[in-house]
Amino acid sequence: MLSTSRTSPGRKTDVADSVWICQLVEHGLVRPSFVPPRPIRELRDLTRYRKAVLAERTREAQRLHKVLEDAGIKLASVASDPLGVSGRAMLEALVQGTHDPQVLAELARGRLRAKLPALREALQGRFGAHHGLLVGEMLARIDQMDETIERLSAEVARVAAPFSPLLALLMTIPGVSRRTAEVILAEIGPDRGQFPTAAHLASWAGVCPGNNESAGKHGSGRTRKGSKWLRVALVEAAHAAARTKASYLAAQYARLRGRRVPRRRPWPSPTRSW
Repeated sequence: MLSTSRTSPGRKTDVADSVWICQLVEHGLVRPSFVPPRPIRELRDLTRYRKAVLAERTREAQRLHKVLEDAGIKLASVASDPLGVSGRAMLEALVQGTHDPQVLAELARGRLRAKLPALREALQGRFGAHHGLLVGEMLARIDQMDETIERLSAEVARVAAPFSPLLALLMTIPGVSRRTAEVILAEIGPDRGQFPTAAHLASWAGVCPGNNESAGKHGSGRTRKGSKWLRVALVEAAHAAARTKASYLAAQYARLRGRRVPRRRPWPSPTRSW
C-alpha cells in the first residue's frame, strides 16, 4: 500500500518524498524519460549551440542598427538587408571614413540601384569616429559568428548524414527547411516509437492547447511547457508554411486566422465630464 505521508499534515519532508518516489517507481507509476541515443544527443548539442549563436548574431545586428540610428543613418529603411553585399560595402566605407552620401550610394548593387535617391537621403547623417569604432567591432563579431555558424552547420550535416532519407522526408513538409529538419531530427530522434500518437508528441513539444475546466468554467487554454528548442523550430516552420502559396497549410491558416482574430470594439463616443 502506498504511503499517505504526502497527504498527512506535518509529515512532508525530503525523506518522505524520496520514499514516496521509490514506491511509485516500484509500482511502475513513473514513466521513463526520453533519452535519445548518443549520435542524436551529439546532433542535439550541435543544433542547440548553432541556434544560440544565431540568436547572438541577431542581437549583434540589432545593436549595429541602434548605432546607425544614433548616427542618423537610415540604411535599414531602404535596404531590405543592411548586412547584404551592398549594405556591407556601405558600412565598411563608413568605417573607413567615407561619409559622402553620393559616394556611399554608388556602392549599391543589383535592384538596390533603383533606390539611389532614397539611399542618398538615408545616408545623410552624423556618422563620426565613435560610431565607426563601434560599427567596425560589431561587423567583426558578426563575421566571426558567421564563420562559427558555417563550421557548426558542416558538422551537423556530417553527423546527420546517416539520416538523410528522414531529413528529405521532413523537408517535403511546407515550411520545413533543411535547418528546421535537422532541429526536428535532433530533438525527436529517428524513432517515433516513444510517442504513441501525434497528440503525445504535440504534448511533449508543448504546442497543444491546455485544458483548464472546473465546474463548467473554462480557464486559460495556454499551452503547457515542453521542449523549447523543438517548439521554436515548429513555430518558425508554421509561420513559413502560412506564407507558402497554393498549399493546404496556408489555406488552413487563413481560414483559422479569419475566425480567431477578435473583433475590434468601437471607440466609445467622447463625453464631457464638465
